[in-house]
Amino acid sequence: MPINNTLRHLAIIMDGNGRWAQKQDKKRSFGHEAGVKNLVQITKYAATIGIEFLTLYAFSTENWKRPKSEVDFLMKLLSKFLKKELKTFKANNVKFEIIGDISKFSNSLQKAILEVKKQTKNHTGMTQVLAINYGSRDEITRAINKAVKEKKEVNEEDISNLLDTSFCPDVDLLIRTGGDQRLSNFLLWQSAYAELFFTNTLWPDFSSEELKAILSKYETTSRRFGAL
Repeated sequence: MPINNTLRHLAIIMDGNGRWAQKQDKKRSFGHEAGVKNLVQITKYAATIGIEFLTLYAFSTENWKRPKSEVDFLMKLLSKFLKKELKTFKANNVKFEIIGDISKFSNSLQKAILEVKKQTKNHTGMTQVLAINYGSRDEITRAINKAVKEKKEVNEEDISNLLDTSFCPDVDLLIRTGGDQRLSNFLLWQSAYAELFFTNTLWPDFSSEELKAILSKYETTSRRFGAL
């Protein structure tokens, strides 16, 4: 049985911050702060083991439906993350990219995002990709509208090149923490042949050791891509 388990692109749905906080009788914001700290740790670990692209689902197009106070906190947390972690990106040679429609964010937050992209664009190590104001259906719709505007018939390769993720390969492994077993509108096109792993561990408790164990399982997986 053939095994094709090269891992270039790892995607993670970071779920469970709110429940993690509630278990400790804390506000949901406490969980989001802990989640960001873990995001940094997992990024550092992934950068040391040869993963080329790490895509993290940070804020979906549906998350605007949450209470305004929580959304406002998440926006401030994102801004704080960008300012603080630029040093981490530079120290670890990590390139920063985003997918999603950032036009919905404040001008100051858009500038902060673009500034970090600019200052890390020449980094040659792992690329960390944050999915912010991202939804796969929205992404595909925007790609189709680009094709319509260009008035051309498209094939699968054309669509891939019109998506937000045109700079990286399809997902090899997608992990979701928090216990739910669904993709939640995340990288639907890019994950067509991804291996899926679901863990009950809430995101703030998801460790590099657990990631290492999942990667070990992935290495023994036979990826046939529809062939025998």
